[in-house]
Amino acid sequence: MNNTQVTMFEFTGLTHDPALSFFLFIFFLLVYFITVVGNVGLFTIVQQTSTLHTPMYYFLSYLSVVDLFYSSSVTPKMITDLVSVRKVITFYGCALQYFFFSTCAATEVLLLSNMSYDRYVAICYPLHYFSIITKNKCMLLGLFAFSFGMLPCSMQTSCIFRLRYCGSNLIDHFFCDIPSVLKLSCSNTFTCDIIMFSFIGSYSIGSLATILVSYIYILVAILQIKSSGGRQKAFSTCSSHVICASIFYVSVFLTYLRPPSQNFEKQDKVASVFYSVITPMLNPLIYSLRNQEVKMVLVTVCIQTWRSFKDKSVGSQELN
Repeated sequence: MNNTQVTMFEFTGLTHDPALSFFLFIFFLLVYFITVVGNVGLFTIVQQTSTLHTPMYYFLSYLSVVDLFYSSSVTPKMITDLVSVRKVITFYGCALQYFFFSTCAATEVLLLSNMSYDRYVAICYPLHYFSIITKNKCMLLGLFAFSFGMLPCSMQTSCIFRLRYCGSNLIDHFFCDIPSVLKLSCSNTFTCDIIMFSFIGSYSIGSLATILVSYIYILVAILQIKSSGGRQKAFSTCSSHVICASIFYVSVFLTYLRPPSQNFEKQDKVASVFYSVITPMLNPLIYSLRNQEVKMVLVTVCIQTWRSFKDKSVGSQELN
C-alpha cells in the first residue's frame, strides 16, 4: 500500500454504458432545471404574495432554499460526470461537497419536523395558531434547523477527511457519501463510523418521532371533526408534507440505517438518487399541485404574464 496521501478521488458513477449515460444526462439535466425553477419560483411566490405570508408558507420557502442548495451540491457534478471520460474530484472538493450535502440534508430533516409541528398547532389549536406560530418563531425555528444541521456536519466532515487515504482513490458512487469514502481509508474508521451512525440515527429517528407524534395528535383531532368537508380539508393540508417526508425518509433509511452489504450497492445508488436528486425536485411540485392557494397564485401569474406578452406583441405590430 502506498503511504502517499490521496489528492484526487475518482467516481465510478451511475453507469458505464455510453448510450445510457447520454439518456441519463438529458434526464437529470431536465430534473435539475425543474428543481431550480420550481424551488426559486416557489420561494419567489411566497415572498412576493402577501396572502401567503403565513407560517406554513414561510417554512415552505425555507425548504425551497434548502432543496435548491441540497440538489446543487450533488446534481451538477453528477450531470457533467455522465458525459466525462474521467469522473474526478479533488480531495478538498470532495470534503466541501460532503459538507454542503450533509448540512442541507440535516437542515431538511429538521425543517420537516418543524413543519409537522406547524401542522399540529394549525389543526389542534386553530384559534391560537397565529399567536403560537409567530413570524419571529418561524425565523428562530429556521435558524435552529440550519445551525443544528451545520455544526454536527462540520464535526463529521472534519473526522472523515482527517483520516489517511493512501490506497485506492476510486469511490464506488456518484458523489462523496460517507460509506463509500470511508471504505477507502487506510486509517481506523471506528470513531467516524460511530459518529456517522449516531448523527444520522439521532437526527433521522428523532425527527421522524416528532413527525409521528405530531400526526397522531393531528389524526385524533381530525377524527373529532364532525363534518366530512372539515375532515377532508384538514387531511389535505397535511398530505403534501406526509408525501414529501415519506419519500425522503424511506430512501435515507434504505441507504444508511441497515447493515452494510455488497449485494445492495446498485440499490444504494438508486436510493441515493431519490433523496439527493429527485426529492428536491418533487417537493415544490407536490406542494404547488396539492395546495389551492399556491395554484391560484400560479394561475394568476401565468395569466398576467401572458397578457403582458400579448400586449407587447400587439404594441410591436402596431409600431411596425
